[in-house]
Amino acid sequence: MSEAVHTLEGWFVHHDFRTIDWSSWKLLSPEDRQAAVDEVLSLAASWKETENQKQGSSGMFTILGHKADLLFLHFRPTLEELIELEATFNKTKFADVTLPSYSYVSVVELSNYVASDNVDPETDPYIQSRLKPIIPDNKNICFYPMNKRREAGQNWYTLSMEERREMMRSHGLIGRKYAGKVTQVISGSVGLDDWEWGVTLFADDPVTFKKLIYEMRFDEVSAKYSEFGTFLVGNKLSEEAFRAYLDVE
Repeated sequence: MSEAVHTLEGWFVHHDFRTIDWSSWKLLSPEDRQAAVDEVLSLAASWKETENQKQGSSGMFTILGHKADLLFLHFRPTLEELIELEATFNKTKFADVTLPSYSYVSVVELSNYVASDNVDPETDPYIQSRLKPIIPDNKNICFYPMNKRREAGQNWYTLSMEERREMMRSHGLIGRKYAGKVTQVISGSVGLDDWEWGVTLFADDPVTFKKLIYEMRFDEVSAKYSEFGTFLVGNKLSEEAFRAYLDVE
């Protein structure tokens, strides 16, 4: 039996993708649309206060294409808090004109493929910032789930720790070339959702997503052992942008 990788876990993550029922939205009176938007922005203000207290992070994003219209992204210390966030949103007026189109539940993860055993993760500021990420101010987001293959001749889980560590080291070197251009959050989802990991990328230039992911496809760990799910891409929403998106002053 191959040695299992050890992981450090941080905040839990919920990617909550929503589709807007535009017909229902347009039937609302201007006053009701205003009230619905104000209610969501009031929630967003409370999410910001949670972030200021270093107890989580949240963000709103538009999503391009038919897969979703909006993404509400939340990082929190516990699953209970994520459940409460979802339930609170579902009770809003705005939720009445949205439908869940996709969601993903995971927990921020660092593995000992790349983490050092010579530091205390509880006191190391860098590790803590990785485990408890604050959503950056980058304009764009890209999310996708992924698995490691378990096929005859291409089974990641039958490789030795040394083989896996060397491939992940090479994989990580590609990512480092994009330092300062892309912020990456890896979250584990084995036992939590349908795939094994969720990858969330933030960047100002969306072409950076294409270049990074394309280059990584040539690396052995991706070329031979990785499978990818649906990709969803969009833009971060400020309060003003959220109002403009819904045509509410």
